[in-house]
Amino acid sequence: MDKDAMDDMFDVVIVGGGAAGLAGALTLTRARRSVLVIDSGSPRNAPAAHMHGYLGQDGESPAALLAGGRAEVARYGGEIRPGTAIAADRLPDGGFLVRCGDGSTVRAGALLVATGLVDELPAVPGLAARWGRDVLHCPYCHGWEVRDQPIAVLADGPVAVHQAQLWRQWSERTTLLAHTLRLTDGDRELLAALGVRVVEGEVTGLTVQDDRLTGVSLADGAVEGCRALVVAPRFTARSGVLSSLGLPTAALERDGHVIGTCVASDPATGATALPGVWVAGNVTAPLEKVAGAAAQGVRAAVAVNTYLIEAEGRRAVEAYRAGGA
Repeated sequence: MDKDAMDDMFDVVIVGGGAAGLAGALTLTRARRSVLVIDSGSPRNAPAAHMHGYLGQDGESPAALLAGGRAEVARYGGEIRPGTAIAADRLPDGGFLVRCGDGSTVRAGALLVATGLVDELPAVPGLAARWGRDVLHCPYCHGWEVRDQPIAVLADGPVAVHQAQLWRQWSERTTLLAHTLRLTDGDRELLAALGVRVVEGEVTGLTVQDDRLTGVSLADGAVEGCRALVVAPRFTARSGVLSSLGLPTAALERDGHVIGTCVASDPATGATALPGVWVAGNVTAPLEKVAGAAAQGVRAAVAVNTYLIEAEGRRAVEAYRAGGA
């Protein structure tokens, strides 16, 4: 970000240039708002070659979707700057000062934070390098592409049995790798009834041939063949800017187990507890897919515009009364 562009003023600054942030920016620029998107260029789904379940865009690459979105925002006068927003301050006039990693600052009447999350992966050697390719977690995103192939589920957390049940819908050749999880008798009975094999032993690595996953290595030296490995990452909200404004993260729970963090917001609008600040996408809804994140960005943008309209109305009335006095 250009350090000479100090304290530029925008109606809205959007932190995050993924699907949620760009959808919000597109809505606000079409509403004739001055909008700046600060984009760190690190979308969560960057490792994936394709995205799915987005009507009209199924099979498109995440990079292509974002490139198209940036062009659309620019077409309506929105500005996109590469950089990392690290903190924000509330100003006396109710606006915000956003501080970036290169020392530059910008001002905004309202903030929309769509910084997403970080997937914290299990500590198995070689796993991270294949994340989003054949190491997967979401069957709605990737299940069709590995249908009927041998799928292994890594059981290192409380949702593993549920994952095995779920992925079995795409392939009857689904195996649960017990790894570090202690299965209950009820778990084992359910899996047996569903025809899901259970393989004992800790997973110590992956086997790869011709840049394709072929299996996993176990501590006893055995190799269990598979074409896809399912894991359950911990979802950690990228919340630095929000934390600087006093907005904490909350525990994300599923079936009584903590599986990550998120920033609480109104589910309909994305409004946070701090007036003038909205969130959209995985930073507040970690389980949301690309299409849902984009929809959240649109809803939040409408709420942001309403907030600005109301503030403008109050200022106009005050000026009108002062002029008539």
